[in-house]
Amino acid sequence: MLTFIFQPPLQPMNYDQVFEALEQFGSEQTRKVLRRHGAKAPFFGVKVQDLKKIQKKIKRNHSLALDLYASGNSDAMYLAGLIAEPQKMSREQLQQWAEQAYWYMLSEYCVAPVTSASPFAMELAEEWIEAQKEHLQAAGWTTYANYLSFQADSEIDLDRVQELIQLAEQRVHLKDNRAAYAMNNFVIAAGTFCAPLFDTALKVGAQIGKVKVNMGETSCKVPEIVPYLLKVKARDKVGKKTKRPNG
Repeated sequence: MLTFIFQPPLQPMNYDQVFEALEQFGSEQTRKVLRRHGAKAPFFGVKVQDLKKIQKKIKRNHSLALDLYASGNSDAMYLAGLIAEPQKMSREQLQQWAEQAYWYMLSEYCVAPVTSASPFAMELAEEWIEAQKEHLQAAGWTTYANYLSFQADSEIDLDRVQELIQLAEQRVHLKDNRAAYAMNNFVIAAGTFCAPLFDTALKVGAQIGKVKVNMGETSCKVPEIVPYLLKVKARDKVGKKTKRPNG
């Protein structure tokens, strides 16, 4: 006679358990790398691939995401972006996240993807692009670039995107910071993900040329628009969309 043993479902990770996991994954070597890129205490120094391991255990937990971001711990804030539910984010919460994103890994790789999949993507992208603060400008351009990567062209104001390509050309060499990096990437995204704008992006990319950005004590480089777009075309990837982030 077979005996069946009931296994209760695993309990989701709570705030304290997440911080225990972050501390375990942290290392001094990673902290050194992140400091060179602009991270500041408090943070444990967790690699992105390890943050994604924690994400797989949590999946989506919006309330936990809000608590983790509010902690001020950089690792926890980045993880918050991975487990957040963009459709549940209010405009005020997104603005607060953007204001508190003190270095580019948070503003461009946490806040921007979440915002791009939210109901406030375009209005905040447009607002941040014109902000006075560099990290908000970078978040704005990157939010727009993310939006282009997954949204159908039929839902995109392509005339406005073309205007922004021209605006990026006008402004990109006026800065040497992350805003310039984000503008450069926006032109690449427009040409890559919106097939009708490929030629425009390629032409503007030729006019822009190399973009100089102060990358601090890192070996990171700014991708050149024209070579990048030509590689995309050679791989027959122009106009191919990606998966909606955190959708």
